[in-house]
Amino acid sequence: MLKENVLHSLKALLPGGQVFVDRATLISYEVDAGLDKGLPEAVVFPRTTEEVMRVVRWANEHGIPLIARGAGTGLSGGAVAERGGIIVEFVHMNAISDFEPRGRSAVVQPALINLRLDERARLADLYFPPDPSSQRASTMGGNVAENSGGPHCFKYGVTTNYIVGLEIVLADGRRMQLNGRAQDYPEYDLCGLVTGSEGTLALITAITTRLLRNPPGVKTLLAIFRTVEEAGVAVSAVIAAGLVPATMEMMDTRIVQIVEPFAHAGLPLDAGAVLIIEFDGYPESLAGQLAEVQEILLAHGGYNLRIAQDEDERTRIWLARKSAAGAIAREVPAQYTVDITVPRSRLAAVLKEVNAICDRYALRVGHVFHAGDGNLHPLIMIPDPDDPDLIARVHAAGHDMVECCVAQGGSLTGEHGVGIEKRQHMLMMHNAAELLAMWDIKQVFDPANRLNPGKVFPAPQREEDFGKPYAGYQPIETLITTLPAVTEDGYTPRNAQEAAQQLRALSLQHQPVTITGGVPVTSVSSVPHVSSMTLAPAATDTLHLLSTSRLQGIITYAPDDLYVTVGAGTPLAAIQAFLAEQNKQLPLVSPWSATTIGGLVAANINAPLRMRYGAIRDNVLCATVALADGRVIRTGRPIVKNVAGYDMTKIFIGSYGTLGLFCDLSLKVLPMPRARRTLVWPISDLASGLRCGQMLLPLALNASAILLTHSYTSEHVPASPYHLFYTAEGIPEDVHAELRQVRELLRLSGALNTVEPLETDSITGTQVWSELVGASAAGDAAQGSALVVRIGVPVKNLAAYCEAQAEVLGQVTYSVDFANGFVHAVTYVNASIEAQMWLQRLREPALAQHGYAIVVAQPEALRNQLDLWGYQPSSLSLMHRLQQRWDPQHIMNPDYTLFKEGHSTYM
Repeated sequence: MLKENVLHSLKALLPGGQVFVDRATLISYEVDAGLDKGLPEAVVFPRTTEEVMRVVRWANEHGIPLIARGAGTGLSGGAVAERGGIIVEFVHMNAISDFEPRGRSAVVQPALINLRLDERARLADLYFPPDPSSQRASTMGGNVAENSGGPHCFKYGVTTNYIVGLEIVLADGRRMQLNGRAQDYPEYDLCGLVTGSEGTLALITAITTRLLRNPPGVKTLLAIFRTVEEAGVAVSAVIAAGLVPATMEMMDTRIVQIVEPFAHAGLPLDAGAVLIIEFDGYPESLAGQLAEVQEILLAHGGYNLRIAQDEDERTRIWLARKSAAGAIAREVPAQYTVDITVPRSRLAAVLKEVNAICDRYALRVGHVFHAGDGNLHPLIMIPDPDDPDLIARVHAAGHDMVECCVAQGGSLTGEHGVGIEKRQHMLMMHNAAELLAMWDIKQVFDPANRLNPGKVFPAPQREEDFGKPYAGYQPIETLITTLPAVTEDGYTPRNAQEAAQQLRALSLQHQPVTITGGVPVTSVSSVPHVSSMTLAPAATDTLHLLSTSRLQGIITYAPDDLYVTVGAGTPLAAIQAFLAEQNKQLPLVSPWSATTIGGLVAANINAPLRMRYGAIRDNVLCATVALADGRVIRTGRPIVKNVAGYDMTKIFIGSYGTLGLFCDLSLKVLPMPRARRTLVWPISDLASGLRCGQMLLPLALNASAILLTHSYTSEHVPASPYHLFYTAEGIPEDVHAELRQVRELLRLSGALNTVEPLETDSITGTQVWSELVGASAAGDAAQGSALVVRIGVPVKNLAAYCEAQAEVLGQVTYSVDFANGFVHAVTYVNASIEAQMWLQRLREPALAQHGYAIVVAQPEALRNQLDLWGYQPSSLSLMHRLQQRWDPQHIMNPDYTLFKEGHSTYM
């Protein structure tokens, strides 16, 4: 317990009524919704970020642990004060601080209930997709800390896909902003790293989210199956057909018999399994999609198919699904929910094994789970929570289920988190090098281990427990002498282990290395960094080349699980060609034909179609990375839902090869859209183009580009100073419905009622963007190569920025990406002074709008003459410390270190 003088100093930090130490309060906070317990020494209730900072500084001074808590709905012990300390209860910080419909974003405090945000969004015809079963009670801060999922993750993704910025308080009491309302800030994605970190890295005090258009139509279908295994096969068949339902949820007979008397949803009590499939989109498309999926389900044993006839029936179906855990409380006093994820193709086999495990331990189990993404939730009934033998069997069964899942290529937790419950299981899924890499991250953020100690990592928590030397290390003398000879292309490792050994040897000799994709640097001196692998700085005698040219090829193609694993040196064009033969695609585009997949991901180059399919960070499932200190780490698993430890994949995306070398990557694979159409308007002036683009953004549901161009010429479009492109893709009925709405809106507004748009399938907005930026690489005989700048500002500020910079932009070719807040400007200038002045005129107002302006391509004549970034993130100190842990000699792509000394600071 806290000493009296320490307690007195704590109470003095906050106003009266915000610090509690009485036993009744402490007991009420010793558990969350799981089985683990831990009595805190005090509970504090801050109301502002400043009060949180005061509490954290006080705890740092006194060496006392802090545990953040929202609604206490977690199931893994993540908010339990197992080692004592102070619970920081955020219940009073529950406001929507800012809601921006035009920019499709919101800023919320951590204790805002998830459902409140979605309700507010729907009033503006917007939608916040992550919807965990605890949506009516769980908080946004908790959702971010656990990277929560929910039924609609199959189509829409998990919480991390909708978090674009975080305000955090570090363990030393400093406030820090990670990312923000602009896209792709030139900084390490620490926002993605903190999301899902279970409160072990920082306390979250504000959350910036992105929102989507609310689908105007939705239909819910029930299908009955004789067995859960049979239903699992049907789910795989639906996915194989290229259909993308909003959700596919399943309940077995035991759960149905429990929830039906509670929800009165009309579920048949004799069903072996009930499958809930929901489609959303335009009403015109729903009937066709339902007819197609019904045919598939009937062919795979489904029967008694039923479509909800109204919103009331649909609500009752979802009440049944989301009330499973609560309804079980009517049957038994306690239950234990296991959270595991497997590849969808292994669903039926793992379900069978889970049932066998429960039979072996004489346990009653029911199944309710997210069938679309392979996230299983076996619910084990506990009739007597005080029976130690029963509880021991429950935990033993949980252990065996996790072991089975990991052996099948899955994750020990899909959305509930590791917490206390599964920390020892981390050893099943992660090797010593991977655990140590996570511990490095923990040390960067919280070196004294004050924040939520005892969670995530196998206990006890000391560096030596994670194993040194790392698996795969060779003795230093052997390592250096066994390096292969250097070819004219530099070092060319054949696999991740060899790459790590080569990097380790170079690090020991303090030799900087430039990563390439096999294209000699001298031949791409004017090409943007992404064209070779990550970056292409000028070749010097002090830089060694490390080429990924031998890390190529399709390693695994899993059509049933919708992913592909490829070598990092594989050209993006080769991957797309392979997938096109299967009528599949990666939703990624590069303007440069020589781009490797590793280079694209390392540079984080996102095309306009991110508005339809998500950014690169949303489509990379995991990677194998070689670190400069000789470690090889796998950053996750090729499954949609995985929260087993820190999301290390995010930190390497956009790091420009300064933290590690991508050796292979696993990426989501999507069906080719069945239809893709573009409307093109010739526009006479900038103001009209900006006004129309902003007007159309709220309609975007299937849009993959809303793009305004200046000085763009093509045989596919009529000549005009400006062009506005609106591309939609997906189900044909959805595409036609959306383009019809677009035409009608512009007609009714009178904005372009004298101009008839061209409708075509021969060009898309993303292709136009790619031509505009990619043409800069080759230039022409008269102009040479181009300087290309990407300006990123919050979407709501984009039009104002373009209008204010009309004079500067009017002299060059450029595109305006309305959905993503980007301007890509292309100029042919080789004089250093002139280029610096032009860049500065674009950069300063972007920084003033909470954005940035970075160089993505430059002529050889300007190399080393320009400040590529012109931006200094508030997280600079953390970035530097992380690189120091993984690349202590700073050998990795040193010319493109984001925090290189001498960078300008405007923030």
